Amino acid sequence: MAAPTAYSLIATDLDGTLLRSDDTLSDRSLAALAQATEAGAQHLVVTGRPAPRVRPLFDDLGSRGLAVCGQGAQLYDPGADLLLWSVTLDRELAETALGKIEAEVGQVYAAVDQDGVDGLTLIEPGYLMPHPTLPALRVPSRDDLWCEPISKVLLRHPYLSDDELASAARMAVGSLATVTMSGPGTVELQPCGITKATGLALAAEHLGLTPGETIAFGDMPNDIPMFDWAAHGVAMANAHPELKAVADEVTLSNEEDGIAVVLERLFA
Repeated sequence: MAAPTAYSLIATDLDGTLLRSDDTLSDRSLAALAQATEAGAQHLVVTGRPAPRVRPLFDDLGSRGLAVCGQGAQLYDPGADLLLWSVTLDRELAETALGKIEAEVGQVYAAVDQDGVDGLTLIEPGYLMPHPTLPALRVPSRDDLWCEPISKVLLRHPYLSDDELASAARMAVGSLATVTMSGPGTVELQPCGITKATGLALAAEHLGLTPGETIAFGDMPNDIPMFDWAAHGVAMANAHPELKAVADEVTLSNEEDGIAVVLERLFA
């Protein structure tokens, strides 16, 4: 059982939160998570990355727990390499949403994450991957993005900031999709109503745990719904101001083992 002063569920974002900028996990973070697990807590990854981009990290984590992927669109069991639950973004709606956005802000560049445990990340001409270490397949045209079911669309604009693009996209798409901002150069469209909170709630129910037993860590506005759901939300020092504004606590940056600092205090 977890210590009375701690939590039974630790939900962590990956990029900008648990992972360092080189996509690695520090020894201190791994040790802190191991200490919490030994005390009875469960660690749950909650990320915008699709399931195939999460699977290799679980070898480093030494864990076979669950992962909420695709901004809440997928509940993934890495040990079984199985999606326990997934919801896709209608491809016709996605095309319509892109058209509405471009009518407001001019040309954008798009990519998609395909659904499934072997889904690819496809990028159209002109799109630059914000995470160059993550594999992606460049396709000849936008039409090629829609060849298989997708979990989300990723957008970049040649000169608008992420905040400006996200704001314009929300106004343009309305209820066609949920718009999130999950990192530098990463504005995304996902199925309407799907957020990290919906995925986290589903995972917690699967584990028999509740919001009151959950502490969540994040760094971007897409983590706000997760903070609203959890009992305690911890923003990284490098977090977006919108997330810091709603956080219960701000810790050190991902480069300074901010998650470990909090977990060491709670699970000492």
